[in-house]
Amino acid sequence: MDCRSEKKGDRIVVQPSGRMDANTSPIFEAECKKWIENGEKKLIADLGGLEYISSAGLRSVLVIGKKLKAAGGELSLCNLNGMVEEVFHMSGFDKVFNIFDVLEAAFEE
Repeated sequence: MDCRSEKKGDRIVVQPSGRMDANTSPIFEAECKKWIENGEKKLIADLGGLEYISSAGLRSVLVIGKKLKAAGGELSLCNLNGMVEEVFHMSGFDKVFNIFDVLEAAFEE
């Protein structure tokens, strides 16, 4: 899995791509934690590049969401599609996080 991130306005956009599983989810967590430790509180995970997410990947998303909430921030998600979108709906995570169809919509919240 590759994971890129950049600051856009007052938010950080994190873009994992490939497969997020037990072996690769720590990469996503580390990328997000780096920004949180620098005081950033609004992260958007653009999941459009993910082909697959396992329960370990979901756990990483939840860990980052809780860490941000504890710091007075928020994790939003966007561009879920295919199997990734299905997993978020089946797990109920679509009720836990703000999910947007496109990245631009996440900036309007």
